[in-house]
Amino acid sequence: MARIVPHGWREAAATGAAAREIETLSRLADGLPDDYTVYHGVHWTRLDQGASVYGEIDFVVVAPSGRTLLIEQKSGFLQETADGLAKTYGGRSRSVVVGLAASAQAVQERFATDHDGAVLPVETLFFCPDYRVRQPAVAGIEPSRIVDASRRSQLAQIVLQVLPPGEEGSPLAGRAHRFFRAVLELTPEVGAIATQVETLYTRLSGGLAEWGRRLEFEPFRLHVTGTAGSGKTQLALAVYQDTVAAGLRPLYVCYNRPLADHMATLVPPGGEVFTYHQLCERATRGRVPGPDFSQRDAFGQLERAFAELPPAEPWQFDALLVDEGQDFDPAWRDPLLRLLRADGRAWWLEDPLQRLYAREPVSLTGWVRLRADTNYRTPQDVLELVKNRIAPGVPVLSGSPVSGSGVETFVYDSPAELQEATKRAITAAVSHGFKRSQVGVITFRGRESSALAGLKQLGPHRFTTFTGRYDLLGNPEYSDGDLLLDSVYRFKGRSAPCVVFTEVDFEALDETARHKLFVGATRASMKLILVVSQRAADALGLEGARSLGKA
Repeated sequence: MARIVPHGWREAAATGAAAREIETLSRLADGLPDDYTVYHGVHWTRLDQGASVYGEIDFVVVAPSGRTLLIEQKSGFLQETADGLAKTYGGRSRSVVVGLAASAQAVQERFATDHDGAVLPVETLFFCPDYRVRQPAVAGIEPSRIVDASRRSQLAQIVLQVLPPGEEGSPLAGRAHRFFRAVLELTPEVGAIATQVETLYTRLSGGLAEWGRRLEFEPFRLHVTGTAGSGKTQLALAVYQDTVAAGLRPLYVCYNRPLADHMATLVPPGGEVFTYHQLCERATRGRVPGPDFSQRDAFGQLERAFAELPPAEPWQFDALLVDEGQDFDPAWRDPLLRLLRADGRAWWLEDPLQRLYAREPVSLTGWVRLRADTNYRTPQDVLELVKNRIAPGVPVLSGSPVSGSGVETFVYDSPAELQEATKRAITAAVSHGFKRSQVGVITFRGRESSALAGLKQLGPHRFTTFTGRYDLLGNPEYSDGDLLLDSVYRFKGRSAPCVVFTEVDFEALDETARHKLFVGATRASMKLILVVSQRAADALGLEGARSLGKA
């Protein structure tokens, strides 16, 4: 398989971006030998030249000898004019032969300028996969250098005929590769790719929401065990919307307040969204004295009051959606089910691998069980780390096309080094092209015990953190900053393109540590950077980690 530069094109293929050019990349990657390199700009944002590598050129193939082939691709219908092949753009006809020749000349002149007059042997090829050239003799291009619809399946073989391997490892090859890397200016617009990845994840994981809502049985009690990134919350959102559209009332209940706040911004009016303790407080408000939150057992008081009071009519629902069910106390199940009407439907969504609290699993005997074991969000190499080092034998399948992101690890030897290691990790994330708004800094410890939770700034990086307060409308208030700092407990149920998972420290890799690591690592949709103590790195067998003494 040929080397494709830059990588990431398979992710773009899955989103449908530049579909015909991506198909060509696939043909070249699969059909050319390992020692051939194909340069392209299909999914790279470059305002001056669109998706082309240089001028009109879409692909550059460099052989082991350094000899180069420029491929211009024109999809769709072409015109065969007296002056040769042409393509119409916005009502204006542009000559294919002129554009191809001009681009080849420009590449050679630029190479000569950069290399003291050295000559780069350049060949050209025109590829029109959708059009069959009727009069190749008058097309303005050597017929053997036209690959039209009749020969598109032979593209790779024709490239090898035009560009045989030649002498491997010649000095020219090194100069050619350095030249085209400079021409491409290989700095990705990560924001654009992150948008593609998010669109892709939404589409792939939407399968659970699609067929999960087609099930029919009575009474409707569905227990969904789905891994991180399988689409559980998408399923809950779709069911909620369906219920409202049918003129019925849904109730969505989760454990995590940030997830409830986020879900409340997505759902249409007509139902209710709460954490379990919010539900307890609202359903008992005005019927029993409010709890004294200065007491240690305030939440226990709420739970008991809710369980003992018969539900009033406003607290009857047609659909009950429990999200993050693995963190629910078994004693919460029956008080919740009382809120369902006689013909109501119940959905219990959970992932045992994300259980962060020492509670017994909720018994759902008699419920129909549905398993979803494919993670569509987490990059393949991050999931491999999870399966090999964090939770060996975990039955999770990788459904994300994102790979090669490279998990980075920074190690600190003492609490005093934690801040410096975290600062370096954030700087690394930014240097990879992620905007600060695309980076989530997640602490392994909770807000109360984290050494980072109180920080407003770390070097040049300003944090936005939850203040612990809510406005008059019940929305959480956050401090001003450039990137989010939160705990793994509060970030559960959410994700970020790049996650800096910091303050990872434990004495033993026990079940609690494994679950927290699983949750934190699977929040990343493109890149994971770990900041771990030396003892945690040793326990996980992380090699090649960067300590503060290394660059």
